[in-house]
Amino acid sequence: MSNVRKWELFAVVLVAGAVGYVWYGADSPPVEPPIVALPPMPAVEEQAAVPEIPGFRGMPPMGYRPNPEGTDKFLKSMDKPTIREAGPELFKPHNARPEGGTSLYQAPQEGAYPYRALFKAHQQVYGEEWVCGTQGIGDCVSWGWHHGVAIASAVEFVQGNTSEWKLPATEAIYGGARVEGSGHPGDGMKPYGGYSDGSYGGVAAKWVHTKGGILYREKYEKFDLSKYSPKVAKEWGAFGCGGRGDSGAADAIAAKHPCKRVALVATFEEAAAAIRSGYPVPVCSNQGFRSVRDADGFSAASGSWAHCMCFIAVRYDKPGLLCLNSWGPDWIKGPKFPSDQPDGSFWVSVNTVNRMLSGKDSFAVSAVDGFPFRPLDNADWVYNVPQRTVPFPSQYVVAP
Repeated sequence: MSNVRKWELFAVVLVAGAVGYVWYGADSPPVEPPIVALPPMPAVEEQAAVPEIPGFRGMPPMGYRPNPEGTDKFLKSMDKPTIREAGPELFKPHNARPEGGTSLYQAPQEGAYPYRALFKAHQQVYGEEWVCGTQGIGDCVSWGWHHGVAIASAVEFVQGNTSEWKLPATEAIYGGARVEGSGHPGDGMKPYGGYSDGSYGGVAAKWVHTKGGILYREKYEKFDLSKYSPKVAKEWGAFGCGGRGDSGAADAIAAKHPCKRVALVATFEEAAAAIRSGYPVPVCSNQGFRSVRDADGFSAASGSWAHCMCFIAVRYDKPGLLCLNSWGPDWIKGPKFPSDQPDGSFWVSVNTVNRMLSGKDSFAVSAVDGFPFRPLDNADWVYNVPQRTVPFPSQYVVAP
């Protein structure tokens, strides 16, 4: 084929593509730019190919889209943005150090497991056992915050500090964060949030705490949130909390139930101190994991996930935080610790926790005003384990 003929064909293809774009694209719904891949995380403890997750075709949905500028702007709007500023009592030596240990890491005997409040509250309110849900689109940030708010409020309910408890609705968190929390109108007149998936920790914190609040897993006059719906999540993610044509009605309801306090958490020590007093930590990061737990209930860091989950417990016999995912109860297998560890969760080591929190887009959640120290020191919260005879390495010791 001659060069002239090749150029003629190339010109025809260009013209046809332009006509197709104008003809078919004019009425297409607006979409956001594609997600830009972040640089890889620092070297992890073990790199391995992430296996196919049971129950999904290929990798399951994720949806974390970091926005450091957005999170930083939200933090600057707060009077006490970090957990150390918002909850200084948590870090006093007699509060921060578990019984039996000279520091957070040296030979402590106790851990704290506030997820047990969720078990109790769910059984009491709904008459059935709680089961880990499964996200259907890239709305993981709303699931991480759903778990954080659910457990924080369940702690208050089980402790007798409030007479009501209900599961939060993920769809409202997702839509509110993507639209109203991101500075768009809450009138539901346009798909301001676009039709691609994803969100980030700072804007979810902004929505539940200052810009909006919480809707619950129940039927309202104009919409039904009693069961999770990926379709509703997709629509609300575009049009905002309440969906298309809502005119701000759902926003007004959510604003009656704000999350009382949120605070940035950046280290294992900070997350552990928060969790010991019943404040879970929705965690946003690019860290991936294997779909099998080891003999101690830990999952090895592996690969990269743009994902949000939630830290819901702390242990010190082998220091780590318990991470709850939103891919259902069966995506991960293997031993548990303790025996009532939630299905769908896994323990994460100190080094990996610090790496995940270093992105500074993870927040402790409180259902009360502030982060007061509360010793959850009864059998329902604390699980005693054998004391180590050899202390942990000195680099883990925290100064008073």
